[in-house]
Amino acid sequence: MQELSKAYEAKLHEDSIYKKWEDSKAFEANVNPEKQPFTIVLPPPNATGTLHLGHASRIATEDTIIRFKRMQGFEALWLPGIDHAAIATQNKVEKELLKKEGKTRHQYERQEFLSKVEDFVEESKTIITNQIRRMGASVDWRRLTYTLEPKVSRAVYEVFQRMYKDGLIYQGNRIVNWCPRCSSTLADDEIKYKEQHAKFYFFRYGPVIIGTARPETKFLDKVIVAHPDDVRYQEYFGKTITVPWIDGEVEATFIADESADPKFGSGAMTITPAHDFTDFEIAKKHQLDIVQIIDEKGNFTEIVGSEFAGKNARKSREAIVKKLAEKSLLERVDENYINNLPICYRCDTPIEPLVSKQWFIDVNKPIYKEGDKLKSIKEKCNEAVENGSIEIIPERFQKTYFQWMENLRDWCISRQIWFGHRIPVWYCLNPENPACKEPIVSVTNISSCPHCHSDQIKQDEDTLDTWFSSGLWTFSTLGWPDQTPDLEYFHPTNLLETAYDILFFWVARMIIMTTYVFQEIPFKQVLLSGLVLDKNGKKMSKSKDNGIDPLEMIEKFGTDAVRLSLIIGSTPGNDMRLYEEKIAGYRNFVNKIWNGSRFVLLSLENLEQTESFTPHHLKTEADKWIVSKLQNLILEVTQKIEKYQLSEAGNQIYEFFWDEFCSWYIEFSKGEHLNQPVLKYVLETLLKLLHPFTPFVTEVIWANLNPSSLLITQNWPEYQPNLVNEEASKNMDIIKSIITEIRAIRAEKKVEMARKIKAIIYAGEAKNFIEERKSSIELMARVEALEVHERGSKIEKAVWKFIDGIDIYLPLEGMFDPEKEKQNIAKKIKENEEKIAYYQGRLKNDNFRTKAPSHLIEEEERVLQKLLSEQETLQNSLNML
Repeated sequence: MQELSKAYEAKLHEDSIYKKWEDSKAFEANVNPEKQPFTIVLPPPNATGTLHLGHASRIATEDTIIRFKRMQGFEALWLPGIDHAAIATQNKVEKELLKKEGKTRHQYERQEFLSKVEDFVEESKTIITNQIRRMGASVDWRRLTYTLEPKVSRAVYEVFQRMYKDGLIYQGNRIVNWCPRCSSTLADDEIKYKEQHAKFYFFRYGPVIIGTARPETKFLDKVIVAHPDDVRYQEYFGKTITVPWIDGEVEATFIADESADPKFGSGAMTITPAHDFTDFEIAKKHQLDIVQIIDEKGNFTEIVGSEFAGKNARKSREAIVKKLAEKSLLERVDENYINNLPICYRCDTPIEPLVSKQWFIDVNKPIYKEGDKLKSIKEKCNEAVENGSIEIIPERFQKTYFQWMENLRDWCISRQIWFGHRIPVWYCLNPENPACKEPIVSVTNISSCPHCHSDQIKQDEDTLDTWFSSGLWTFSTLGWPDQTPDLEYFHPTNLLETAYDILFFWVARMIIMTTYVFQEIPFKQVLLSGLVLDKNGKKMSKSKDNGIDPLEMIEKFGTDAVRLSLIIGSTPGNDMRLYEEKIAGYRNFVNKIWNGSRFVLLSLENLEQTESFTPHHLKTEADKWIVSKLQNLILEVTQKIEKYQLSEAGNQIYEFFWDEFCSWYIEFSKGEHLNQPVLKYVLETLLKLLHPFTPFVTEVIWANLNPSSLLITQNWPEYQPNLVNEEASKNMDIIKSIITEIRAIRAEKKVEMARKIKAIIYAGEAKNFIEERKSSIELMARVEALEVHERGSKIEKAVWKFIDGIDIYLPLEGMFDPEKEKQNIAKKIKENEEKIAYYQGRLKNDNFRTKAPSHLIEEEERVLQKLLSEQETLQNSLNML
C-alpha cells in the first residue's frame, strides 16, 4: 500500500482521475439483458456560454444518483446533451454582432447569420462539455447529443409531419404572446411576471363605467359585455348605442356573456379581442370583428387614425388618458394599483398579446379512442400523473401540474427567428391546381411542388419553438424514429431531475410529445429541485453581485466540496442557500476523509492484500460496535438515496465518518490492539458510501488501498444483519458516555487537558466490560489512573456524575475553587426550581390538560422529568462539596 501525502490537493488529482474513468469506459452503458436498466437524461444546458449554479446543482444531484445505481448493479445510462436554445442563443449572437460590427441580423443573409451563430455554438459546446467534466459527471460521452444535429432534426420533422396529418398541428390566426424586442411569439410558460405599482383607470363608456390598467388597448372598443343575469343591463342586451370615445363617437353593441363578473365594478366591460386572450375567446364565441390596433413593434396601426398611428402604444397612454379627461370621460384613477406585468423570460420586455398567423398544436382535440370515448392529449397527460404512472416528487407539485394542464391553451409552436428547426412546410408560389394551395409538409427538403412539379416553392420562414425539440428528448436521443435496441431497452427513462421552475417549460412538454408518439410515459419519476440562493435567501444575479461561479469554487476548494455543498442542505422542491463559507466547510470534511484514511493506510502497512474481512476478525467490543453501526448506516443510507433524500443520506455519512469512525473508532484503535482487517473493511465500505457524493477524493484513496481496481466499478455495500450486534453497541455507547462526561467535567471545571487526573468508577454489572476498556478511557479522557469497582460508598471532595447506572467520581480537590463551584451549583438549583414550579403548575391545571394537544402535554411532562433528574444530580453534587 502506498502512503498518502500529508494534505489532499484536489488540483493534483481531479483531471487524471477523470481520465482514468473515461479510459476505463466506466461511464458507458449498453443494452444488457442480464441487467436492469436505469436511465437519466441530463437536462441539456443551453448553448449560450458557461455552466451556472443551476447546472452544477443538476449535475451534482444526478451524478450522485447515477453512480449509486451503477454500483447497485444497474445498467446505468446518464445521457448528456446541449440545447440550441433558439431565442436565447440568437439574442446573444445578435448583441455581440451589434457591439462588434454595428449590424443587426437583418443586415446579413439568413445563411450568413446562421453560420455565425453556429460558430458561437461550437465554441460554447466545447466550453460546456469541459465544465461538465470538471463537475465529475459520469455521463456516457459517446451519446452526447445536440438538439440541432441530424438525428434529432429527423425526429422533430417526423413528429411534425405526423401531428399535421392527424390534424393536431394547424396554422391559424389566434392571439399569441408577442415580444416586440425578440420579434417572436412566446409560449404561455415562457412569460415571467413582474410585480409593479401602476395606475388603474375608470372611464365612463356610455351607460357603464369600465376599468383598465391599459387605456391604450381600448382605443377602438365597441362591444360592451355584461352577465346575462345582471338585471341592470337587461334592457340593453342586443342593442347598439352611440358612445363618445377617444376619437369621436363609437357605435357600441351590448352583448350578454357569462365571462362578465356582476360583482366587479359596474359589472360591465368592453373587450379588445385582438389584444387580450379572454376577449379574443369572447369575440370568437359571438362572431365579432377582431381588429388589430397594435403592431409587432408595439406601435399603433394606421386604423387608430393619424394622431396616434405609428406611435408606441404604451408611451401614448398618458396622452390618451388626457384626451379622455378633456372629454369628461375619466371618472377616477387608482394610484395604488398593484399588478403582475407579463414580460419576456429572455429580455424582460413587456409582452403584447396580439393576433397573428402562427402554427399551433391542438391539445384538446380528441384523437385517442378508449372504448366508446375519445380523449385528447391533455386528458392522456393528466391520466399519466393521476394513475401514478408518473410520480412527481415532491407530491405537492402534482397539484401545480394539474392546474397548469387544465388551463393549457393550444400550444403556439412557431417562432419568428432564424436559428432553430425551420418549420418543415413549403408553399407553391404558382399553384396550378387546388392541391397546390395547401401547405406542403415534408420530413426532408424538397425542391419542387409534388402536385404541379413547379420549382417555384418557398419554405416557411419561421422556426419551431425550442421546447418542441426538447419535448422529444427522452426518445430522439435514443435513435427514434428507428426502433433501435437502445430505445427498446432504455425507454421509458427512469428519472427526470430538474428545477421546479421548468415543470411546464420542459416536463409537461415531454409528457405531451411522448404520449402522442408512443402512448406511453417518457419517465417514471420527476424529481424537482429548487433554486440556488445566496446566504441571505436572495436570488443570485450579476446586478446584485451576489453570484457564485461554480468553476471558481472548484478551483479554490475542489469539486468534491462544491458537490457536497450543493447536495447537503437541499431538499426536493425547496430553494437552498449557498455561500463560500459553506463550500469551505465541506472542503474541511474532504480533508477529514483524507486524514482519516491516511491514518488507516499507515496502520495497514503490513497487512496482506489477500486478507479479506470476515466476522472472525471481530476481536474487541469496539470492533463489533463499529461494524454493527456500519451495517445500520448502509441500510439507512441506501433507503434514503433510493427515496432521493440525498441531503439526509450525505449528512448521515458525514456524521458517521467524522464522529463514529474518526473521533471514536480510530482513537480506540490507538489505545487498544489495532485490528487491521476491520480498519480496512470499515474504510473501504465508507469510501463506497461516500463515492457517489465525493467521487474524486474517494477514488484517489481507493487507488492506494486497492491499486488494481477502480472504486467507480465496485459494488454498493450490502447490509449484513449477522454483523449487527446490539449488545456491543450498547456497551460501547456506555464507554463513549464515560469519556464524554469526564471530558465535559474537565472543561466545566477548567482543568487543562494536559493535566492528568484520577477517576473512580462504580460500574455495577458493567465493571468487567469497563475494565477491559480501561486503557482507552485513560488515553481518550486524559486520566492518569482509573479505578473500576462494582460498587462503593460516596467519595468526599470529588466531582460526581451519574450516567446509565454508573457513578463517576473525579477527585479534583485543589484543581478548582469549591466555594465558587457551590455558588454556581446553588444558582443553577434555584433556576431549576423556578422552571419546575412553572411546569408542575401547568400540568396540574385542568384547563391546560383539557385544551392542550396530547403531544404538547407529553413534551412538557418529559421536560419536567428531565429537570427533576437534573435537580437531584445538582443537589448531590452540592452535598458532596
